[in-house]
Amino acid sequence: VQLQASGGGLVQAGGSLRLSCAASGRTFSSYAMGWFRQAPGKERESVAAVSWNGAISIYVDSVKGRFTISRDNAKNMLYLQMNSLKPEDTAVYYCAASPFRPTMGVNEYVYWGQGTQVTVSS
Repeated sequence: VQLQASGGGLVQAGGSLRLSCAASGRTFSSYAMGWFRQAPGKERESVAAVSWNGAISIYVDSVKGRFTISRDNAKNMLYLQMNSLKPEDTAVYYCAASPFRPTMGVNEYVYWGQGTQVTVSS
């Protein structure tokens, strides 16, 4: 599976962005998918994950109620709707695919996209 993330940009605090991740290959629907982020000088952290059919989604506490992960298997697309953005959300965001259940564990993801920059100004 090859992944291409897009949709990042510069937004003011309180604003919204929608990230997209385009997947190639016919097996996209068999993978759990996740969004991760990495800020300068910090470790990569999990933001959200979704099961292969979209029925199960999990979030890190800091984004609950503000971010929504979703997928469209017919289009081989993964999304992250980000609302009420805060300066601390500033990071490079990555999409990734896991052959296991939806998980927040970085090491359980085997395919990674190239990342898209999200910058939230105060």
